[in-house]
Amino acid sequence: MGRMKAQAIRTADQVRPMASTAREVAAHRIEDARVWAAPRLDRAAHTVEEEIAPKVSAFLAQAAEKIDPAPSVRRRGRWSTIALLAGFAACAVGIVLYRNNARQWADSMKDTAADASRWSGDRVEDASGTEETSRRMY
Repeated sequence: MGRMKAQAIRTADQVRPMASTAREVAAHRIEDARVWAAPRLDRAAHTVEEEIAPKVSAFLAQAAEKIDPAPSVRRRGRWSTIALLAGFAACAVGIVLYRNNARQWADSMKDTAADASRWSGDRVEDASGTEETSRRMY
C-alpha cells in the first residue's frame, strides 16, 4: 500500500505541471471562443429582430384574423374613412363660403371707401344753415 501511495504521489507531481498548463490553455481557448462568438450572436440577434420577428408577427396576425369570429378591423375602418372624408368635405365647403363672404365684405368696403372719398370733397351744411368746406385731417 505504501508503494502504491508513493507511486501516486510521483505521478501527481508529474501531472501537476501538465494540468496547470492544460488549465491555462483551456482558459485561453475559452476566451478566444467568446471573442469569436460575441459579434456573431449580436448579429444573429439583430437579424431575428429586424427580419424574422416581423415575418412571424405578420403571420400570427394573419392567422388571428382568419380565426377571429368578431368583425374585422377593416369594417370598422370603413366608417372612420367615411367620417374623415365627410370632415374634409365640410372643411372645403367652409373655406369656399368664407372666401365668398370675404369677397363680398371687401367689395362693400371698397364702395364705402369710394363714397367716403367722394363726400370728403363736398361742402357740409352747418346746423346754423351756413355752408362750410369740410376739412381733411391727416
